[in-house]
Amino acid sequence: MTQAPTPTADTVRRLVRTLLEDSLQDRAGRAGTAAGPEVRPVAEGGGHSTWWVGTRHVLRLAPDREASVRLRRELRLRDLVRPHLRIAVPAGVAHGEWAPGLAYTLDTRITGGTAVEHDVSAVGEDDLAGLFTGLREVPVRQAEAFGVPRVAPRSLGALRRMAVRCAERLGAADEFDPARMTQFTAPAAAQLVAQRGTAVLVHHRLSGEHLVVSADGRVRGVLDWTDAVVGDPAEDIAGLAVAVGSPAAVRAATLAGYGARPCLRGLWLARCDTVIRLADRIEGHDGGPLPPLRSQLRHAWETIMLERVTEFRDGGEEP
Repeated sequence: MTQAPTPTADTVRRLVRTLLEDSLQDRAGRAGTAAGPEVRPVAEGGGHSTWWVGTRHVLRLAPDREASVRLRRELRLRDLVRPHLRIAVPAGVAHGEWAPGLAYTLDTRITGGTAVEHDVSAVGEDDLAGLFTGLREVPVRQAEAFGVPRVAPRSLGALRRMAVRCAERLGAADEFDPARMTQFTAPAAAQLVAQRGTAVLVHHRLSGEHLVVSADGRVRGVLDWTDAVVGDPAEDIAGLAVAVGSPAAVRAATLAGYGARPCLRGLWLARCDTVIRLADRIEGHDGGPLPPLRSQLRHAWETIMLERVTEFRDGGEEP
C-alpha cells in the first residue's frame, strides 16, 4: 500500500493559493497577500488533516481513501440536512483531491468557540432541541441514497457488562466509585432497548469540539458530518451528555419530543462509554490525554431528575 503524504503548511498554502487567490486578495486584507493566506493546523501534533485558512475558511484533508469517501459524501449530506436545521452547517467553497485519490474540502468557517470553551445556556439547549428535531425530519431514504450507512442499535446489556468490569478497575485506581454502576441493573438495561422503527439520521460525533458555541451560550453550528449514520437517536443524546452534561442533553432531547426511554438509553450509553474509555486510558490501551476523559466522565455522570422519577413496567412500556 502506498504511504499517504503528510500535509505540511507549504502543501496547504499551495493548494489554497490556487483556490482562493482572487477572492482572498480582493476581500480578506491581511489574510490574502501575494504570499497567500495564513494557514495553521487546528490541532497540535503530527498528521495534520484540518487547517485554518485565514479567518474565514477551514481546509480538511482526507488522510486515506476511506476518509475520502466519507468527506465526499458529507458534501451532499450537508446540503440535505441544512434546510431542516435552525443552526449552521458548514458550506463548501471548493473540493477536489490534494493528492492522488485523497479528497479535500474547503469550507466557510462558522464563527464561535466550542462547547469545550463555552457552556451551553438555556437558550442554547433550545438550539440543541432544534438540532434533534431537524435530524428527525431529514428523509432517511435520501440520506441512504447518498451512501449514509444504516447501523443497528448497540446492545446496552453487553455495554453495561463491560462497563461494570471497567468500573471495578477504575475503582482500584481510585478514579471512580464502582458502586455507582450498581444503580444500572441488568433488568434496567433490558428495559432500555432501542425501539423498532425509530431510526433517524444520527450525527454520531456530537463532541464538544464539533459544537460551535458563542460566548453567550448559543449553539451556532455543528461540524464534521463524516461519521453520520441512520440509526439510534439515543447515540446523539449520549454524545451531547458527554459534551455538555447529562442534564442539558436530556432537557434538549425532551424539548425535541423524545420520551423517557431514548433519553435514559442515551444517558446510560454515555455513562458506560466514558467508564470504558477512561479505563482503557488508565491501563495504557489509549494514548489520549487524561483530563478530557475525566471531564467527559463527570459530564455523563451528572444526575438528572428523569432517572429519579421514571420507572418502567414489566411490559417494557413507558409510564
